[in-house]
Amino acid sequence: MPISAASHPELDETLAMRRRTLTLGLLTLTYFFSYMDRQILAILLELIKADLKLSDTQLGLLAGFAFAIFYAGLGIPVARFADKANRRNIIAVSLALWSLMTALCGLAQNYVQLLLARIGVGVGEAGSSPPSHSIIADLYPAEKRASAMAIYSLGVVLGGGFGTMIGGWLASQYGWRIAIIAVGIPGIILAVVVRLFVVEPKRGLSDASRVADDGLQHGAQQGPQDEPMPSIWSAFADMWRNAAARHLVMAVTLTSLIGYATTSWGPSYLQRSLGFTVGQVALIVAPIAAIIGTVSGIGGGRVADWAAKRWGIHAQSWMVGLLKCAALPFTLLFFMTDVPAVAIGAYVFNMLFANSYLGPTFAMLQGLAPLRMRAMWAAITLLVINMIGLGLGPTMIGVLSDAYVPYAGKEESLRWALLTAVAATPWAIFHYWRAGVMLKRRQEMVA
Repeated sequence: MPISAASHPELDETLAMRRRTLTLGLLTLTYFFSYMDRQILAILLELIKADLKLSDTQLGLLAGFAFAIFYAGLGIPVARFADKANRRNIIAVSLALWSLMTALCGLAQNYVQLLLARIGVGVGEAGSSPPSHSIIADLYPAEKRASAMAIYSLGVVLGGGFGTMIGGWLASQYGWRIAIIAVGIPGIILAVVVRLFVVEPKRGLSDASRVADDGLQHGAQQGPQDEPMPSIWSAFADMWRNAAARHLVMAVTLTSLIGYATTSWGPSYLQRSLGFTVGQVALIVAPIAAIIGTVSGIGGGRVADWAAKRWGIHAQSWMVGLLKCAALPFTLLFFMTDVPAVAIGAYVFNMLFANSYLGPTFAMLQGLAPLRMRAMWAAITLLVINMIGLGLGPTMIGVLSDAYVPYAGKEESLRWALLTAVAATPWAIFHYWRAGVMLKRRQEMVA
């Protein structure tokens, strides 16, 4: 007997597809708030350090492991729940929680209180990305998925950019506490909007052929919606057996380690080594990052979809690797020059070439994932990315910066710590190349 839309939490196919653009927009806005609440700390580190008398190592823990352990660790059970429950509701509740905890960061009176509030932000944000990836993959077919994921990934650059702009301006006018509170509160309102307007599509909606295959394998009356849920360990094992997925996860993890390290400490580097003020970082550098990052993200997604259609899905991985090769000289120049104008010019080209990796990478992983493991694969990827990238990246820079002080001085130790992280870029490029090789072999076998 057919189930009516009124009695089932998932919308019918026509309505879900009609509202998919709105859903993608709201999920992107949610991701925007996630990164704005996360990245605002970067522009405020120097002010917090002076106010609470903290070391770079303590700041690194705040930006890194204190957040990442809970954010990444809770992502797995949340994704497990999302693969069988209403994903929209999970996202809405998570958004309300992390927005409230962000605002509470502004009330912290000492390091321990700030640390606990940051942990709360990580707990809340754990419920955002895995279910969002799963919904987007269900709403957009493979040939449009990289572009959709690229749009969603704009939350990173726009959230980071606006977090720096808004946080820097508010902090320069009213102090770092008001800045954090002001960016946290609007997310609670957005959570209500997400609950009301984001769609919950049928799983596998955009993969009709895979749904049909699953139906044949499990019986005419049983499809991917009715399959027993795979265990967490089977999802891990499934990813590990897939050579292309292994290399993609390695590539995006290394890229994220470098990215989180440089974005978390970039504003401090500009202030310490190049003489920028908090206001200049907020009003000059952050808008550049938002604009160029948006162009790079959207353009990279569209080029990736075009490359996949012309040469195959493997071309997306090679495209990302080539763009990272092009970005590396500008990244090195940004952290080696003493001339502010040269640093800004290098930063523009670095952002243009280096910022288009997220959309294609997550699109390729979602394309490789079994239908009932999409949120789980996203969570596993995010677990690795965030434990190593977000957790280790900023923390490592703080530790290295303190360690380099006797050799480089307080003003320059941060520069050399950041250059140490950038040195891992060729390793990431290698894995994107190998992922492309594995994907090409897979494509040839299927053909």
